[in-house]
Amino acid sequence: MTETAHQSAKSSVENPTLEEVFSRFQGELLGTLFHLVGNEEDARDALQEAFVKCWRHREQLPEIQNLKAWVFRIALNTGRDVRETAWRRRRRPLPEHETLSDGDAPPPETKLERDEQLSRMRRAVRQLRPEEQEVFLLRQNGDMTYEQIGEALGIPTGTVKTRMRMALGRLRTVLKVEA
Repeated sequence: MTETAHQSAKSSVENPTLEEVFSRFQGELLGTLFHLVGNEEDARDALQEAFVKCWRHREQLPEIQNLKAWVFRIALNTGRDVRETAWRRRRRPLPEHETLSDGDAPPPETKLERDEQLSRMRRAVRQLRPEEQEVFLLRQNGDMTYEQIGEALGIPTGTVKTRMRMALGRLRTVLKVEA
């Protein structure tokens, strides 16, 4: 590898483009938005809208110290807007579904048990206060550190930790009651 090519590859890792960040974190962003808005269709719409919002402000990229946190903050704000709009229209989430080919399908009882566990967890997460839900989803789905979450939400790290403790406590209580 030539020195110029090596520097270019190193620069790309140190300073990823907006497209690279969205590509790298698409799964985490989509998962976080899914839990925030309640269905896959709205989550995908929110993800696209978040990318467009980021793209419109791409001139700020050189000034941004943590691109991942910035992208997640915009995605969260977009998800909140989508959720509020859906709530005002009193939309119901689409039925939860998974696409598995017949060859990949687990035995029906295993799939049923897993689906029930996921459903219980989704209901429990929806019962969290919005600020607890956001911290929990960013930590679990976004795989962000407490510091990154604080930066993304514009709150102190201590507040992030407190909200996470509250979220985990509430989840334990709700899941224990449902068991």
